[in-house]
Amino acid sequence: MGSRSLVAATVFAALPLLVAAGVLAAQEDPTCKDRAGLRVAILDETGTLPVPGAEVRVRWVDVVRRPVRRGAGDDGHLTVCAPRDATRATVWAEEGDGSSEQASVDLTPGETREIELRILSGTTNPGRLVGRVFDARTKDPITTAAVTMAGRRAAVESDRWGRFILTGVRAGSNELEVRHLGYAPLRYTIDVEPGLTTQVDLGLVPDPVEMEPLVATTTWSPRLESKGFYERRYWGEMLGTGEFITRDYLERWRPLRMSQLLSQHTMLRPRLARGGRTPRTFGECLQIYLDNMNVDGLPIDTLVYPMEVAGIEVYRAPASLPDGLLRFESRCSLVLIWTG
Repeated sequence: MGSRSLVAATVFAALPLLVAAGVLAAQEDPTCKDRAGLRVAILDETGTLPVPGAEVRVRWVDVVRRPVRRGAGDDGHLTVCAPRDATRATVWAEEGDGSSEQASVDLTPGETREIELRILSGTTNPGRLVGRVFDARTKDPITTAAVTMAGRRAAVESDRWGRFILTGVRAGSNELEVRHLGYAPLRYTIDVEPGLTTQVDLGLVPDPVEMEPLVATTTWSPRLESKGFYERRYWGEMLGTGEFITRDYLERWRPLRMSQLLSQHTMLRPRLARGGRTPRTFGECLQIYLDNMNVDGLPIDTLVYPMEVAGIEVYRAPASLPDGLLRFESRCSLVLIWTG
């Protein structure tokens, strides 16, 4: 079942079309009391059998909150209560390498929206597209930019940080279009890898300014994505709680040794002990983990080379650790090195 692609259900005719997902009528639900709620149902292709364990993702569009990432229950359902100040959410489901198209949902306090996502048994393995829309001159994020893709029934809008996500994207070459009032429309053909996430940064040009739009794409590492690296980077960079180094950065700067990388290319600026021991920061302790293994006191330069590294996370203080990393119980600055 993990290899099957997820697609969203048809929206009921009585409601506006949302991004290829069926959003049923709102109802009062005591579960969330006076807060808005989402009740998500994951069904098979016929819409009759529940699919337990499918992972449901919820992003709050207009408030700074961590996204929800939970598995559906044995009945294929999941109920999520929204933050009190949230008014919009983006919802989709994932199973294995596949994912559904997402639904954009308006939230009303005291009401629960019913959302239905269906699994199809197609042979294609869709990818995902995560992007950011910004002003090509000022680099400021552009909010409510309409992002459409050929073959999809509706557009998605960029959030307050200019970010958007398209799930269940057909693998291969796709035509992407971005529009916003006051900017020249941007059309771009992008290649999406099956089962992988592609990140795209889109710089729109104010109309009628004479300059070229800015477009940059990268493909996420499946190993890092499964470890939650990119989700932590999203929040860490936005909230200023961490520093994140990817393979693209390493290939551009090409440090020769891990000690050189940590001393010259991170915010910790550690002072290296002689003999290739674990680097220590000025007046601070530093803990280093290599693929979840504590390597404190070991010669990091002989354990791993920069060319083997897929990503690095750096957290200056224990208070800045996201929930998913509290298992490390670090009382020091923390460096996580991921290979792959």
